[in-house]
Amino acid sequence: MHFDDTARHRRIGIMLISLTTLCFAALDAVAKWLVQELPVFQVVWMRFVSHVVIAALLLAPMVGRDLVRVRNPRLQVLRGLLLGVMTLVNFWALQFLQLAETGAIQFSVPLLIALFSAWWLGERLGAQRWLAIAAGLAGVMLILRPWTGSFHPALLLCLVQVVLYAVFNMLTRHMAATETAASLQWIAALAAAVLIAPFGLAHWQAPQGPGTWLLICLTGLLGGLGHFLVAQAHRYATAATLGPFLYQQILYMTLFGWLVFAQVPDALVVAGAAVVVASGLYLLWMEMRGR
Repeated sequence: MHFDDTARHRRIGIMLISLTTLCFAALDAVAKWLVQELPVFQVVWMRFVSHVVIAALLLAPMVGRDLVRVRNPRLQVLRGLLLGVMTLVNFWALQFLQLAETGAIQFSVPLLIALFSAWWLGERLGAQRWLAIAAGLAGVMLILRPWTGSFHPALLLCLVQVVLYAVFNMLTRHMAATETAASLQWIAALAAAVLIAPFGLAHWQAPQGPGTWLLICLTGLLGGLGHFLVAQAHRYATAATLGPFLYQQILYMTLFGWLVFAQVPDALVVAGAAVVVASGLYLLWMEMRGR
């Protein structure tokens, strides 16, 4: 994608990516609230159904046929499957874990992408990158603490979600050259909604009151808006410019956890999150310096 790398465009990109992190943090907070009342399969399915409907209403007048223009339907469906499964795993974990815990583990994704790039694509990382990855994984272990009584099995779901998210991101980068931004986010949500429909309907439970329906619609709006904003942000600034600002999502998730659920992460979670973020930022800095 080509754009003018001006100070004004960078500021717009940073603003958009900041709004993206706020949307995704709020999405997890709303999902955590809903899964206390409704079955997880139902919440995930309705999140994607509302996403598909709202995104179609908002995007179709703007992008027209780009919304459904597909070059590689198999990869589009695969990407939708990954999105559905990783959302299901994430929402399931949110039943038992703090938002700060899941958020901190999610930001180990850049570490896994670096590992996958070395294993699958044969990229040479160098000693400094390997040390950053090792430090980041040590930070994840501080959050997990499998050697203590505070370890919860749901933390393993977070690890599964992180692996799926890393693969999802690599697949998105691969497809970005041939697929439209609108179809990437809408077709993925549509595929996820279709694939999860049998499970969502099988676990259907009538939502209690209009407030619950409003929250369900909000998950679709936040998810769709978040994916749209991140695509728009990359139209104004490079990934290297935007990368550091993605980590503010951890702050929002911690804040929502405290305000909505009265949950405050302990010292080890904070320390682990700091190590994971520092490792990710160091890898990003190494990438920028290399370029």
